[in-house]
Amino acid sequence: MGTDYQQARADLGIRLRELRLTAPGGRLTGTQLADRLGPGWSKVKISKLENGKQTATADDLHAWAKGTGQPEAYEELLARLRGFESHIRSWRRQLSAGHKPVQDAVTVEHERTRVLTIWENCLIPGMVQIPEYARHTFARHADLMQSPRDTEDAVRARIQRQKGLYRPGRKYKIMMWEGALRSLICPPSVLAAQLHHLSGVIGLDTVEMGIVPFSASLKIYPGNSFWVYDERLVVVEDWHAELWIEEADSIATYLRVWRTLSESAVYGADAQNVINRARRALSAG
Repeated sequence: MGTDYQQARADLGIRLRELRLTAPGGRLTGTQLADRLGPGWSKVKISKLENGKQTATADDLHAWAKGTGQPEAYEELLARLRGFESHIRSWRRQLSAGHKPVQDAVTVEHERTRVLTIWENCLIPGMVQIPEYARHTFARHADLMQSPRDTEDAVRARIQRQKGLYRPGRKYKIMMWEGALRSLICPPSVLAAQLHHLSGVIGLDTVEMGIVPFSASLKIYPGNSFWVYDERLVVVEDWHAELWIEEADSIATYLRVWRTLSESAVYGADAQNVINRARRALSAG
């Protein structure tokens, strides 16, 4: 559990304590509140919730708001709880020791996953990157975030994870915007080699690769990148942080976005044609 998550839970605990101490009929002790709330409640549970040592449920928050005589506070408390379901992992904290620890954390999730669903709008996904392409992406991100450079260790960790592509029983549903094929985050020669590798990945029986061409008619705009792990976790990258989302309704939303985008994607030989078109554009340049 990340530090950001712990801080959010501690902040909720402070708010719960405020409600207990400002009850309309006068401040309540932990024991008094537990007695009001009934079976399943104790002074110990009250203390754990207020000190951020236990995560409240929606039912806990509903009971707390009602028990402190402030039922109108429930919606606010519930909104705070929903924030827990998006674990905010700031890049500043994650990258304090470099990129490799971040890669290692993601590898743990990959090992647990049988179906990985990926949408990328601006980069070739890490699961199918070649080392030189990965090297440039890590170096540029480290420069931007002003984080320690452990580029080679990070590259090795990412490439090691790609062994999953060759394991029976795994499925990688990878989809990307054509712009990912053309983003010059690296020298043209490296991108050309990366696109050549990508063409070969299309033939793997563990991979279902789609590309949304620039010319496609879209039902939804090609927004930010995300990865869905077995319908239990979504990881979304932003400039300041990663969001690790475990709330079922939000996961369903991301899967719905993926399916909607996939209606505009091409596969197989048609996907190869889009890749080849991007390679020819590099040669022409």
